[in-house]
Amino acid sequence: MVTFDDVQNNPEIQALIREAGHVLSVMNYTEHGLRHVSYVSRTAHMILTKLGYDEKTCELAKIAGYIHDVGNMINRKNHGITAATLCYPILRDMGMDLDDVCEICAAVGNHEEEIGWVVNPIAAALIIADKSDAHRTRVKRIAQHFDDIHDIVNYSIRKNIVLVDSEHKIISIKFYMDNSSSVMDYLRLFLPRMMMCEKAARFLGCAFRLYINDIIINTVRQMSPNQIDKAGEE
Repeated sequence: MVTFDDVQNNPEIQALIREAGHVLSVMNYTEHGLRHVSYVSRTAHMILTKLGYDEKTCELAKIAGYIHDVGNMINRKNHGITAATLCYPILRDMGMDLDDVCEICAAVGNHEEEIGWVVNPIAAALIIADKSDAHRTRVKRIAQHFDDIHDIVNYSIRKNIVLVDSEHKIISIKFYMDNSSSVMDYLRLFLPRMMMCEKAARFLGCAFRLYINDIIINTVRQMSPNQIDKAGEE
């Protein structure tokens, strides 16, 4: 089996991540390079591990998290689809099993809230991990020169946490913001992403909770055993 370490050390993958980060930096986007993909990789792996998925599926989620943004090297628009297209031949050339490549590429190609769909557990974990990464360390520009809501909101977030309560089947994202931005600003920017996280949690048989400064923002819909059994069929 091709492992995460194999993918992480692949020079083509390294180059794609580096260049994707560079392109978005030139475009004045928040950080989308090694820091971001490493966070998403670790978090996606953690989510499925805590929910009891098998080691192989967790490893595939870790790989998907690491490569999910390389399409930004080509263009920001539809970068998930581009990333999947770029990575498919690389993963196959590395000797990865076809079924595993298809699962990873399906997840990567569906992680954008504008066009994506929760198609498998890897996609669900990737979506939650990716959308939870809002933090001041992602802001590239000097604070007093902020003129973009992405920078303003991200810079105000001092801490972000993803919690998985496997016993009660609840996935929570917690953000801690200072008063340089507001909950309204956060929701204006991130509400579609959090709605996608809610769908992803449901696919994994979990309820979803969003907290900002320890105040719960959404209505938690606890799932019946029948809903949990059917969640993956949506």
